[in-house]
Amino acid sequence: MAEGVVLDASAILAAIQQEIGGAPVVYALTEPERHLMVSSVNLCEVATKLVSTGHTRAEVPISLEPFLKYVVDFDQGQALVAAELARLTRPLGLSFGDRACLALATTHKATAWTTDGAWSKLKLDVKVRVLRSR
Repeated sequence: MAEGVVLDASAILAAIQQEIGGAPVVYALTEPERHLMVSSVNLCEVATKLVSTGHTRAEVPISLEPFLKYVVDFDQGQALVAAELARLTRPLGLSFGDRACLALATTHKATAWTTDGAWSKLKLDVKVRVLRSR
């Protein structure tokens, strides 16, 4: 059975911008045994970041292209899980986008990949892989 991996916006950005922590994401894109997923919320986060750092409307889809086939729409079930996660993740400063990633990982029993070191302190019933430490 394929290992499920949910990519957080920070992991996708690290891959696109060739930052530390991005290499495992790029490699995972080539592994057929990986079942990759990206929340539509995290896709919006990445697109927003790209636009805010100067990418044009034409450049954004090109940067996102390798990830588009893995997008999973944010649904009612994920919304309820993300809401439940709010009180558990608030002390670590996790955002709505972070909770959307964790909710997708939770509902699909997958591992959430991020570059945010704060996630290593989470005490949740979901696997987390932090791709870099600060």
